Amino acid sequence: MTNVDGSFGEGGGQILRSSLALSLVTGKPFCIERIRAGRKNPGLQRQHLAAVHAAAAVSGAQVEGAELGSQRLTFVPHEVRPGEYHFAISSAGSTTLVVQTVLPALALSAGASKLRLEGGTHNMHAPPVDFLQKSFLPLLGRMGMRGQVQLERCGFYPAGGGRLTLEIQPPGELRRLELLQRGPICRRAVRGLVSRLPSHIAQREVRTVLDELEWPGECGAVEEVASPGPGNVVLIEISCQEVTEVFTGFGQRGVPAETVARTAAQKARRYLERGVPVGEHLADQLLLPMALGRGGAFRTMAPSKHTETNLHTLRQFLDVCAAVEKVGEDIWEIRIEPAQPPKGLIDGRW
Repeated sequence: MTNVDGSFGEGGGQILRSSLALSLVTGKPFCIERIRAGRKNPGLQRQHLAAVHAAAAVSGAQVEGAELGSQRLTFVPHEVRPGEYHFAISSAGSTTLVVQTVLPALALSAGASKLRLEGGTHNMHAPPVDFLQKSFLPLLGRMGMRGQVQLERCGFYPAGGGRLTLEIQPPGELRRLELLQRGPICRRAVRGLVSRLPSHIAQREVRTVLDELEWPGECGAVEEVASPGPGNVVLIEISCQEVTEVFTGFGQRGVPAETVARTAAQKARRYLERGVPVGEHLADQLLLPMALGRGGAFRTMAPSKHTETNLHTLRQFLDVCAAVEKVGEDIWEIRIEPAQPPKGLIDGRW
């Protein structure tokens, strides 16, 4: 039984989700205590329980402590079962965080899977569906973990009600990922999405981002989307030869559209100025699949608390070597090397 301190480092729900994902792949049971102990509402909340229930469903796991507010959880997985699953997340709980939890194990299983998820698709503090589509899944595909997501309906906080479908194919050859350069920029785009709100909100956001980044008008677009409740997000996409990055700003009651847009533009500008291929949030996401396969390396900006916490969690389930080195002004290189191939990996194939 692997013991996990849920209050370590960043101390949020990411420790739980990474532990669930690693437990599913390795077959190692774990007990996590002090879950989100330092947060305003400590313990398991609905969005965290959704990830636990999804992980249990795909593996027939034995679970203790899966209750609202619980700060202790025991998870004993069985064999991961590919197939079709439907997960409905209450309110606007993030569908993408549930995907993050079960995708690695299903992508490395013996058969195809299809997931239908309902809940939040564009939430603060979670990667939007656009990030999965444009940035994360294409890189997983280069590593041999193949998945394709289709957004059927947006779901904003607090109403939720979004829908997406994720199709996962069995892996081919599992490859290393080396992402040290991003290459020339191929495409720049700014999209302002609004649901049940005046379109001028998105128009102001798009115009502000274009002005802040000094991009031409043809890079911007406004979309009115269908959703059960009101919501707004501005999405900045930077597509390069080797990678696509997505930066977001979410509309909030009482916050001017221009402020939302400037905050998102500042994130994009920092990324562009550093010249690295991997942004802060993508760095968090790449660590786990790289550690499960043949490793690799990427360059990014100063590692976040999420990144440091994820590295710590990886070491509790896998025998991996991780090197984090500063190689320039706000430029860091992270290398992941498995000490031995993961269980079931022979000559690069599962």
